[in-house]
Amino acid sequence: MEWILRLATHQDIPALHELIPHSVHQLQKDYYSHKVREGALGSVFGVDSQLIKDGTYFVVENNTSIIGCGGWSYRKLLYGSDQLHTIDESCLLNPKHDAARVRAFFVDPNYVRKGIGTAILKVCEEAITVNGYTRAELAATLTGEPLYTSYGYVAVERYEIELKNKLFLPVVRMLKSFTM
Repeated sequence: MEWILRLATHQDIPALHELIPHSVHQLQKDYYSHKVREGALGSVFGVDSQLIKDGTYFVVENNTSIIGCGGWSYRKLLYGSDQLHTIDESCLLNPKHDAARVRAFFVDPNYVRKGIGTAILKVCEEAITVNGYTRAELAATLTGEPLYTSYGYVAVERYEIELKNKLFLPVVRMLKSFTM
């Protein structure tokens, strides 16, 4: 199977709007009810175009479509999409004190367990350390927790995010330290 990993562009946004719900509904159905998944789409799960503008979001594509995406951030927001937040430039992280954020990983259900999530995570971690961060933080879904655990992320808190439909999405805040 051939695919390439590259930085996402504004032109990728329509494809991401298709990939993300497809991924959420198929890969998270054993972890979250349909109503919880629907409540999370468009707010917690969705396109965050600021990551694309910042040059910190990646896509994986094969010959015909985008089959995976994910990124990292130097902004304080730990999760969310364009519909959830507005960007405040004062919310930038300081690599001397803060952990970079690992954000918004989604894979096409037809391409799971093919190294796509791992490849995106590795390129994110490389960028995080190149930018001077010694730690990374993320809010993992229950679906994503095993991947992050296998790459050295440690669960530090379990909590729930209130959704637009008044339901709650259980997530796991995870941290990883990098040796410099």
